[in-house]
Amino acid sequence: MSIVWLNGTLLDAATARIDPTDRGLTLGDGLFETMRVENDIAVDGARHFARLRQGAAVLGIAVPFGDDALFDALCLVARENGLHQAALRLTLTRGPAARGLLPGRGGQPTMLMTAAPLPPAAAPARVIIARRTRRNEFSPLSRIKSLNYLDGVLARLEAAAAGADDALLLNTRGRVAEATAANVFFRINGRWVTPPVEDGALPGIARAMLLEAGTAEEVSLTEAALARVDAGFLTTSLGQRPIGELLWRALAICESLQK
Repeated sequence: MSIVWLNGTLLDAATARIDPTDRGLTLGDGLFETMRVENDIAVDGARHFARLRQGAAVLGIAVPFGDDALFDALCLVARENGLHQAALRLTLTRGPAARGLLPGRGGQPTMLMTAAPLPPAAAPARVIIARRTRRNEFSPLSRIKSLNYLDGVLARLEAAAAGADDALLLNTRGRVAEATAANVFFRINGRWVTPPVEDGALPGIARAMLLEAGTAEEVSLTEAALARVDAGFLTTSLGQRPIGELLWRALAICESLQK
């Protein structure tokens, strides 16, 4: 039995109900955050909540709970599912509404929390470049974790069809933005670099902390620059995954990003 938290109430996942008219379902009108729980504590929870609120402000969605209540709820969901280490997902939608793109006034947002075991460490990834879709670095959606991940879905399907694990998304100008669901870090000439937000990279939490620590720096990367990469990582709030092959060329395997 899986327990979820829905709008302030703990429920069995089998009986929890999302309204069929919820705009998160019908239009992808919402946001989410995925974070790691260690020993019943949400790692970097304050940063995740801040990013959620920033994204909600972009979309004009009210966040119906304060940070303290969210912290308590996340820990409670993990404990109720018997998980001291977990991957927690927090989803916020604009809530139920009538048909049409323009949101009505006075709607009640929907907030859902779910917990799952942390995924096991993955083998080094084989990464290609997606050719079917590109990242729109001019869209405000490139800077928030919206519910619409279809570009990532298309790119991941393309990678799987080619026998790869993941794909890099180029932006409209042909610069590297990110992977399908992760930020990317590359080592070039002995220094670690990552694409800037202006090139379409999502401002990831793990990414921000690595930049703040001076471990890496932001550099715009063309497709041609990838030929000079000798090591790489995919980073999310759940961990770091080394890139073993980039465009079918073997890279050095590092245990972690190093300054």
